[in-house]
Amino acid sequence: MAATRSGGPRPAAVPNQAMRELRGDLSPREFATLVRRAAREIGEHVSCDARYVGRVEAGEIRCPNYAYQRVFRHMWPEKSLADLGFAARKTVLRRPGSAAPAAGPATPAAGPTPATGPAARPTRQPPTDPASGPASPAGPPDPTHRSDEENDDVLRRTFLNGGPAAVAAALGMDRPPLPAAPPQPERRRVGAAEVRGVEQAVRDIRLLDDAHGADALFELAGQSLRSAYVLLNDGDYNAATERRLQCGAGELAISVGWLAHDSNRLMDARSFYSEALATARMAQDAHLEAHVFSNSAFLARDAGRPREALRAAQAGQAAAAGLGSDRLLSLLSLREAGGWALLGDRGACRRALARAYALFDRGPRDADPEWMSFFGEAELAGQEAQCWSALGEWERASTRAEQAVSLQRPHFVRNRALYTAELAHDRLGRGDLAGAAAQGSAVVALLGQVRSARIRGMLAHTADRLRGHAAVPEVREFLSGYDDAVAA
Repeated sequence: MAATRSGGPRPAAVPNQAMRELRGDLSPREFATLVRRAAREIGEHVSCDARYVGRVEAGEIRCPNYAYQRVFRHMWPEKSLADLGFAARKTVLRRPGSAAPAAGPATPAAGPTPATGPAARPTRQPPTDPASGPASPAGPPDPTHRSDEENDDVLRRTFLNGGPAAVAAALGMDRPPLPAAPPQPERRRVGAAEVRGVEQAVRDIRLLDDAHGADALFELAGQSLRSAYVLLNDGDYNAATERRLQCGAGELAISVGWLAHDSNRLMDARSFYSEALATARMAQDAHLEAHVFSNSAFLARDAGRPREALRAAQAGQAAAAGLGSDRLLSLLSLREAGGWALLGDRGACRRALARAYALFDRGPRDADPEWMSFFGEAELAGQEAQCWSALGEWERASTRAEQAVSLQRPHFVRNRALYTAELAHDRLGRGDLAGAAAQGSAVVALLGQVRSARIRGMLAHTADRLRGHAAVPEVREFLSGYDDAVAA
C-alpha cells in the first residue's frame, strides 16, 4: 500500500539553478559520467544517470543522500550544500507541523542499498552498552520500505533501530505493522568445529586483505560476522566454547571494522569496533580489548579526532600492560604518537616514537597476538612517516616512507600500495613534483591488484594537487595513467 502523508502537501519543487550552472555545456549524460568518476575516486558508489541529473536540476531532489553529498564535496570542496542549491537535511526530513521525518515516493534509492545473498552487506542493531553486549544482527530491510534519494539512508537506519513498525511510523503509513517474524528455529548445538570455522574466517580475511585490500571483502566478511553472532546469540554451548566463540566473534567484528575503515566507511567502522569492545568486556579478554583500542585509535586519527585517538591508544596500553607482548605495546605507542602528531605536539610525538622503537627492539615474544603478523620494520617506518607528515616535516616523512616501501614483504601488496601512496604525498609536500608523480604511477600499477578506497582517496588527492603541473613529463604520465585507471 502506498504511503500517505500528513501535515499538508509537499512544497512545490524549485529549480536548482546552481547545479544547472555547474553542468555548463555538458549534457546531463556527460555530467552524470563525471559524477560517477568522482565517486570512484573516493571509493563511493552512486548510480548517477541523466535522469538523476534532471531531477536535481528540476528541484525534485531537495537534499541528496549522504553518498552524493560526499561526492559533491569532493567535486566542489569550496562549496557548501547551500551553495550547490540544496536545502539542509533537517528541513527536508520534517513535515510542516510534525516532528516525524517526511519521506519521498517509494522509489528505489539512487545510492547503494544493502545486497542480498552470500555477499550481503552486514546489517545489525546499533552497538549496545558493554554491560549488555553486542546486539544481534538484523535481517535485510524489507524492499517495500525503500525511499527515494533524499531519505534512503535515514530509513535504513530507522529500520535497523526499530524494524518495519518504526519505518511505517516514520513514513506516516495508515496501515498496521507487518506481521511478526516467524518463530525461531530450534537452538543449534555449537561445538569446537563451529568455533574453528569462525577463527578461520578471521585468518582468511586478514590474508586476503593483506593481498587485495578491503573493498572486495567487506560484504563477504560482514556475512561471516552475521553468522558468528547468530551462533553466539542463538546457539547452545558450554562455558569453554562460549568464551572461544565470544573472542572469535570479537576478532571478526574488528576485522570487518577494519575493512570498513579501509573502504572509507568510517562511521560503520566505529560501530563495528563498538560491538567488538562490548564483546571483549563481556568475555573479560584483555587481548581483544587491546586490539579494539589499537584499531579505534587508528580510525580516530584518520577521521581527524586526535584526542580520541590518544585516549584509545592509552587505554589500549593499559589493557596490554600485563599481556607480555612488547610488540603490542610498541604498536599502541605508535598509535599514541599519531595522535600527538595531529595535535602538533612534536615533543610528545617524539617521546611516543622513542618508546615505540625501544619496545620494538626488544624483539618478538610468544605472547605476541596472531593478528600482529603485519607489524614489522616496514609498518614501524610507515607509521613514523605519517607522524612526520602530519607535523609537516616532509624530508623525514619521505625518508621513512621510502624505507617502508623497500622493507615491505612482497605478499603485503595492500600495504606496499599504501606506503607508496604515502611516499607520493610526502614527495609532493617537499615540492618534488616529478618524484611524487613517479610514486603515484607506481600506485596506479598496483590498483589492479588492490581495492582500497582509502588508498584511492590518497591517490586522488595527490592527482588533484598535481593537475596544475602537467607540463612536467612525469606528472603528465601519472595523470594519464591515473585517469585511465579511474575510468576503467
